[in-house]
Amino acid sequence: MGDILSQSEIDDLLKALNTGEIDVQQMQTTTQERKIRNHDFRRPSKFAKDHLKTLHIIHENYARLVTNFLSGYLRTLVQVEVISVEPLSYHEFNNSISNPVILAVVDFSPLTGSIILEIAPNIAYALIDRILGGKGTSIERIRGFTEVELAIIERIVIQILNLMREPWENVIAIRPRLEKIETNAQFAQIISPNEIVALVTLSAKVGEVEGMINICIPHMVVEPIASKLSTRFWFSTAEIERTKESKESIERKIQNTRVPVKAILGRTTITVSDLVDLLPGDVISLDSHVSGDLEILVGDLLKFYGKPGVKKNKVSVKITDVVRKEEEEYG
Repeated sequence: MGDILSQSEIDDLLKALNTGEIDVQQMQTTTQERKIRNHDFRRPSKFAKDHLKTLHIIHENYARLVTNFLSGYLRTLVQVEVISVEPLSYHEFNNSISNPVILAVVDFSPLTGSIILEIAPNIAYALIDRILGGKGTSIERIRGFTEVELAIIERIVIQILNLMREPWENVIAIRPRLEKIETNAQFAQIISPNEIVALVTLSAKVGEVEGMINICIPHMVVEPIASKLSTRFWFSTAEIERTKESKESIERKIQNTRVPVKAILGRTTITVSDLVDLLPGDVISLDSHVSGDLEILVGDLLKFYGKPGVKKNKVSVKITDVVRKEEEEYG
């Protein structure tokens, strides 16, 4: 709603119009220009900025998990980072791919449809070389992949696809499954060329080899959960007011949770030969005093002190003191 003009301001405006200081046509044109917005009907904007931001956060976590996994798996320095997340048509993505390439078609259950994981050839060759005992170098001349090389890549792809589960769990519990691996973009037509996709571009560095890993997510795949691809949804669910019923339900569940409790009668150290020679009736000296308190552990935390005894013909421990420092650990 615009500002309300005072009577003096209205008089000044009418005076300016009468004297020609303000052009009515110019005012109308300016007002119309503010309302006009360009729209490309061939590429409708299906992914909102909030959706792209959420996908960026999800794949930042995914890049971190892939970095840790490949660094340990290959025993070499691996760095994977998110460069960008942008919407484009599948036709543009498909045309930007040069053959040969590694295109993993992935079933994105429980969502309907598939996504594509693209690995640049130089990164794929570096992974293969490292797994086969090399230094993780790429080849100078790009060539096609052999059956053995594809089998090695398939094993790696399956493992890094499983890492997608954790970053996506705040949105939906996905079960990614590798359907097939193609080395030619023409055989990876999973959707209509004009369909909009979100292209997640990751930079990957394996040793001294640098390349790209792209994740192509069609809008039709994530459309059923579009409302959850919003940071506002995450924060709103985190800030839901706790009702009295939900609080009581949580308390009941906590009260019924079983925890291991053990009383430490004492500790000692003996040799293996003494342990082997133990017989019924032998006495082992402990480091605790007969009249001293026993340590009572909840899990691995020292929580109480107590005295041993018997109650109703059962061996029992009587709590004599509570340890307030919960961070004090046993050991």
